[in-house]
Amino acid sequence: MECQKIISFGNQLLRRKNVDCTREDGRLSRCLNTFDLVALGVGSTLGAGVYVLAGAVARENAGPAIVISFLIAALASVLAGLCYGEFGARVPKTGSAYLYSYVTVGELWAFITGWNLILSYVIGTSSVARAWSATFDEIIGKHIEAFCKKYMTMDAPGVLAKYPDIFAVVIIVILTGLLIFGVKESALVNKVFTCINVLVLGFVVVSGFVKGSVKNWQLTEQDIYNSSQSIHGDNQTQAELPYGVGGFMPYGWKGVLSGAATCFYAFVGFDCIATTGEEVKNPQKAIPIGIVAALLICFVAYFGVSAALTLMMPYYLLDTNSPLPNAFKYVGWDGANYAVAVGSLCALSTSLLGSMFPMPRIIYAMAEDGLLFKFLAHVDEKRKTPVLATVTSGAVAAVMAFLFDLKDLVDLMSIGTLLAYSLVAACVLVLRYQPEQPNLAYQMARTTEETDNNESVSTSESQAGFLPEEEQKCSLKAILCPPNSEPSKFSGSVVNISTFIIGFLIVGGCILTALEPSILIKTVWIIAAILVLVVSFIIWKQPESKTKLSFKVPLLPLLPVVSIFVNVYLMMQLDIGTWIRFAVWMLIGFIIYFAYGIWHSVEATYAASADAERNTDAGSGTCK
Repeated sequence: MECQKIISFGNQLLRRKNVDCTREDGRLSRCLNTFDLVALGVGSTLGAGVYVLAGAVARENAGPAIVISFLIAALASVLAGLCYGEFGARVPKTGSAYLYSYVTVGELWAFITGWNLILSYVIGTSSVARAWSATFDEIIGKHIEAFCKKYMTMDAPGVLAKYPDIFAVVIIVILTGLLIFGVKESALVNKVFTCINVLVLGFVVVSGFVKGSVKNWQLTEQDIYNSSQSIHGDNQTQAELPYGVGGFMPYGWKGVLSGAATCFYAFVGFDCIATTGEEVKNPQKAIPIGIVAALLICFVAYFGVSAALTLMMPYYLLDTNSPLPNAFKYVGWDGANYAVAVGSLCALSTSLLGSMFPMPRIIYAMAEDGLLFKFLAHVDEKRKTPVLATVTSGAVAAVMAFLFDLKDLVDLMSIGTLLAYSLVAACVLVLRYQPEQPNLAYQMARTTEETDNNESVSTSESQAGFLPEEEQKCSLKAILCPPNSEPSKFSGSVVNISTFIIGFLIVGGCILTALEPSILIKTVWIIAAILVLVVSFIIWKQPESKTKLSFKVPLLPLLPVVSIFVNVYLMMQLDIGTWIRFAVWMLIGFIIYFAYGIWHSVEATYAASADAERNTDAGSGTCK
C-alpha cells in the first residue's frame, strides 16, 4: 500500500500536459508577425553588451580574434535556438521552455524551469533598468547620482544599493504600462528602438572599416612591449607582457575559447520569442524563422562591432568600460560619441522591453495551469493582455531595482537561462523518438497550409491502428536493430533512458572538471565522452517520428547533445555563491509548488476526473 502511494506521488510529479494545437481559442491577441518577432529577438539579445562586451573580451581574452570568439558563441547559441525553433513549430502556445518541459518531461521539471525563467527575467529587468538609469545619468553629468547620494543614502553595504534608484523604477513603471496597453503597441515601440540601435551599430561598423587599419591585427611583440613600457614603466620585461604575443590571436586558442564562453551570454535573450506562441499569426513558421533570423542579425552586429573596434585601435589600449567612445576619440572622431550614446540608450530600452515582455507570459502560463496562484492568469478582455501577471512582475522588478545592487545576482540569470536551454534540447531529443498518440495533440501540430479536417481524421485513424502494439522483448538486437520503421513504446523508452544517461554523464563530468581539473579528470572525461558517443549511436539507431513539422532540428542526436554539453559546462563554471543563492530561490519555489501547485494543477483535475470515470465504469461493469 505504501509502495503504491509512492508510485502515485511520483506519477503526480511527472504528469505531462496535453496541448491541443488545433484549437484557436487562445485568450491573448494574435497580432504579431514574423518581423515583430525578429525585432523582439534582436532587441532583447542585442542589448548594451554590444557597446561594452567587445572591448573587455578583446583586451583581456582574445585580442582581434574576438571575431572568432563571437563565431563560436553564435554557433553554440544557434544549437539552443534550433531546439527552441522545433518546439515553436510543435507547440505554438505561450510558455516557452516551461511549456516545452511540461509536455515532454513532466510537471516538476516544468515548474523548476518556469520558476527559474521568472527569476532570470526579474533580475534581467531590474539590472537593465539600473543600467539605463546610470547611462542616462552619465550623459547628463551624474546629477541624479549626486542628488540621491546626498539626500537618500542607504547604509547597508553588501545588502542594499548605495542609494535607491528612483529613475529605474520610473522606467519600469512606464514600460509596464506600455505592456498592459497592448502587445501590438509594445511591438511597435520595440521596432522603432531596435531599428535606431541597428542603424547606430551600422554606423560604428562602417566607421571602423573606414578609419581602421589592418596593422592593428598584425602587431608584433615589440610593438606591445614598447607600448606596455609607456603604460607600466620601465620595470616591465618582455617575458612578462600582460597582453599576449601580438598578431591576430595574441592569447592563443585558450584565450579565444575563454572569450567565447563570455560572448555566449551576449546571445542570451532570443528565447523571449518562444513566449509569444498565442500572440503570433502562424506561429509554427514565424517562431523558428524569428529565432534563427534574430541570432543571425545579432552575430553580424557583434562580429562587425568587434572587428571595427580592433581595427580602429590596438586591442590592448581598448577601454573595458566604454570602448566605443574611447576608440572614436583615438581616431579623432569625438563627435561620433553622441550617436553611440543614443544607440546605447535605445539598446538598453529594447533589452529592458525584451526582459519585461516574456516575464508576465511565463507567469500567466503557469497560473493558467494551476502551478501558480490562479488570479495571475487574469486577461483583460479589451486589450487581450495578462494584466495582473504584468503588474505583479513589474512591481517585483521595480522594488528590486529600487533597493538592491544587483551585480551579485546577475549570475543567477545565467543558471535559469542555461537550465532552460538544456531542458529544451533534452526535450527535443526525447520527443522526436516517441510514438505518436491521439491524445497528445501537440505532436500533431501542422502549418496552416498543411492542416485540414480530412488529414486530421485520417491521421487519427492511422494512429488508432497501431495503438494495441505487441510488447517487444528487451534484447541487444532489438535495441541496435529495431524491427519497426515507426517509433514504438519500447524504442521510446530506450531513448528516454539513453537521454538520462547522457545527461548524467555530462553533468557528472562537468562537476568533476569544475572541482578538480587534473590528469585523472581528463581520463574520466575521455571515458565519459566515449560512453556519450556510444549512447548517442544507440539513440540514432532508433526510428524517428514521421510527424511533419514546419521546422525540425537537423543532425539528431548530435546537435541537442552538444547543446546540452555547452550549457551544462557553462553552468558549472559559476561560483559557489551563485549556486547557494540558486538553492535558496529553489527552496522558495518548492514550498509554493508542494503547498499549492501540485494540488491545484489543471492536469491533476483532468487525471482525477479520468480516474472517477474509470471507477464508475468498473462499478457498472461489476453490477452487470
